[in-house]
Amino acid sequence: MNEAVILSLVDAIATQAVGVKLGRSLGANSLILLEGNLGTGKTTLVQGIAKGLGISESVDSPTFTLINEYTSGRIPLYHLDLYRLNESEIEGLNISLYWEGVEVEPGIVAVEWSERLAYRPADYLQIILSHTPQGDRQIKLIPMGEFVIELDGLIDPV
Repeated sequence: MNEAVILSLVDAIATQAVGVKLGRSLGANSLILLEGNLGTGKTTLVQGIAKGLGISESVDSPTFTLINEYTSGRIPLYHLDLYRLNESEIEGLNISLYWEGVEVEPGIVAVEWSERLAYRPADYLQIILSHTPQGDRQIKLIPMGEFVIELDGLIDPV
């Protein structure tokens, strides 16, 4: 996939299914930047990614812990949440160490509230989750730079 894809998601199960597909197909050094209002499914999507990686432990939002590391799957999953942080606090976390694979084993890095990031690398998958006027969820997957992902057969595009 080299261009943006928009998918309609009828419920949390469909949101998780997209995550499972991502977890099965993405490799180490994959950065996923998640955006969306509260309740649009960011954490639900990351739970699906964890399932797709074979991670059996419970995946919860790291709103208060900031970073949750899951290393029991095919590759590690690093789940970050920037909701409560300001720009200087985010800079102090040095989270680029995660997507650069410095000091941690390379894996998938999923960042909730990524619009708060001042720095982004050249290659990543931007995911924007939203609610439709009908109350369903919608997900927009936008590969940036040289990021490549295949979603064929997952869910029919809108």
